[in-house]
Amino acid sequence: MIIPPRILIIDDVIDNIRVAMNILKERNYDFSFASNGEEAMQLIQDESGRFDLILLDIMMPRMDGFEVCSQLKANPLTRQVPIIFLTAKVDIDSISKGFELGGVDYITKPFHANELLARVKTHVDLHLAKEILKQHSIDLQKQAQHEQMRLLSELEENQKEIIYILTELMESTSDETGKHIRRVSETSALLAKYHPALNDDDVDVIFHAAPMHDIGKMTIPREILHKPGRFSPEEYEIMKAHAGNAYNLLKLSNRKYIKGAAIIAHEHHEKWDGSGYPRGLKGPEIHLYGRIVALADVFDALSHTRRYKEAWTMEQVINYIKEHCGTHFDPELVGIFLEHIDEFTEIAQIK
Repeated sequence: MIIPPRILIIDDVIDNIRVAMNILKERNYDFSFASNGEEAMQLIQDESGRFDLILLDIMMPRMDGFEVCSQLKANPLTRQVPIIFLTAKVDIDSISKGFELGGVDYITKPFHANELLARVKTHVDLHLAKEILKQHSIDLQKQAQHEQMRLLSELEENQKEIIYILTELMESTSDETGKHIRRVSETSALLAKYHPALNDDDVDVIFHAAPMHDIGKMTIPREILHKPGRFSPEEYEIMKAHAGNAYNLLKLSNRKYIKGAAIIAHEHHEKWDGSGYPRGLKGPEIHLYGRIVALADVFDALSHTRRYKEAWTMEQVINYIKEHCGTHFDPELVGIFLEHIDEFTEIAQIK
C-alpha cells in the first residue's frame, strides 16, 4: 500500500487552511492542521515529527511562525522536515529571516494555485527522495556490517580449525595427550572466567588458544622429547627452546586466536619470581594468558600419570600450588584456584 505524503498546515486563519487544502487535495496528500504555534508543536510531538512538509504562517498570536520554525529545526525528529513559509509578510527582512531559520521556500499571499501546487510537489518529492536515500544508506551499512561479521566469523572458524589440526599433529609427535590438552583448555578458561580483568572474549580466546601451549615441542628432536630419564643440562636447554620456537612460528599472525596461542606458548613456562624461561619475565611482566596456562598446565601434569611420574593425590597437588604461590604462580590466580577448587577438581577428573 502506498502511503500518501503527509502535510501539516499551520495558520491562525481557518479559511487560509481550507484554501490551501482545496488546492492541494488533487495531489492525494494526507493533511493535518493547527491554528496556532502551541497546537502545532503538540501535534508534531504526538505524531513524533512524522510529516513530509509543513506549510507555516508567520503572523500568529503568542508563538509566531519564526519561533515555530526555530523549535522544529532544533529538534532532531523534525530537523529534516521541509518548511515552506506561506505568509502575507513580503518585506525582505522577513523573507531573509525565513531562509536563515531553515525554511526551504517562501510563498507570499495571495498566491496562485499552480504556484503552490508546483512548489509543494517539488519539496515533497525532494524530501521523500532524501528519505529513500537515507534508508538505502542504512540498509547498505547493515549489509556491510553483516558481511563483515560473516567474514570475521569465518576467519575465526578457520583459526580454530588450524589450531585443531596442529593440536592433533602435536599429539602424534610429542608426549602430550588429547585429554591433557582438553583439561588444560578447560582449566585455563575457568581461571579466566573468574579473573576480574578478563571478559568473555578473553575466556573464549584462552579456551581455544591454550591447546597450543606446547606446540613448540614439535620442533624438539624426538630422542630428546621422548627420553625416559632426566635431561642433561645440554638437552634441557634444547628442550626449553620449544617456547621460543613456538612464538617464532605463530608471532606473525594478528588473528586473535593465533595471537593468543603465540603469547601462551611463549610465556607459560615463565614464573612469577622471574626464574622461568625463555626470558626470565617476572610478575606482571608475564602476560596474564601465560600466567593462567602456567597454573593450569602444572595442575593437570601433577594430577595425572606421565611417562616419568605417577599421578599425585589432589591434596598433594593443592599443597604444591599453595607452596609455590608467589614464586612459580601468580598469587591472584592461586586465590581464584583455591576459592573454586571443587570446579577445578571436577575438570581434573576428565579421563
